[in-house]
Amino acid sequence: MTSESGRAESSTRQPQAAPLRDQAYVALRDKLVMLEIPPGAPIHEEEITSSLGLGRTPVRQALRRLEVERLVAIHPRRGTFAADVHITDLSQIAEIRLHLESQAAGWAAQRATQEERDTLRSLLVEMQQAESDDPAKLMELDSGMHRTIYQCAHNAYLEGSLTELHNLMARIWYLFAPRLPQAARLMEDHAPLVEAIIAGDRDKAQHLAARHVSDFESAVKAVL
Repeated sequence: MTSESGRAESSTRQPQAAPLRDQAYVALRDKLVMLEIPPGAPIHEEEITSSLGLGRTPVRQALRRLEVERLVAIHPRRGTFAADVHITDLSQIAEIRLHLESQAAGWAAQRATQEERDTLRSLLVEMQQAESDDPAKLMELDSGMHRTIYQCAHNAYLEGSLTELHNLMARIWYLFAPRLPQAARLMEDHAPLVEAIIAGDRDKAQHLAARHVSDFESAVKAVL
């Protein structure tokens, strides 16, 4: 009876909540990436802890992590600020992403489980049904698609590196999205890429991923 009871309790146990530092990190990361906290703006711990309902320790841990990821700048005796967005960083970020995104897409085509391929299909349908005149929603879906592809590559180090690079790129997107006439078309590029991954076509997935990165860089440079 004890064994049966234990199994019953285990099957009904609710998933554990993410650690507080991770909750603080995700909330702050999204605000920084989506420019809800503008580049260069001061970040006050008191306001953050109050708005998130968290203590100082997890918020400080999150800020230190975000500093490592170049999303915040911490200056002793001056304070903490949202990192500036430097358009000169675009080429360097794209140069790295060009190779890593291609590798991730190729591995995803080879390694993704059927469940992961189904998830990619669902995300693609959601993206295709989204309103093309809502840049924020498009970028939210784009980020979800990229992060899922990174997970499908089944390499934690590659996933971590690409996630950080994508966050930096996304800030540039939010800064220039209103001036990008082909923003919706860039999102449409995901369809053949996702189809290639689902079909297990490594070479095609790698080619399309690299082209997607290159097209984004060209689109931003065209409006500078």
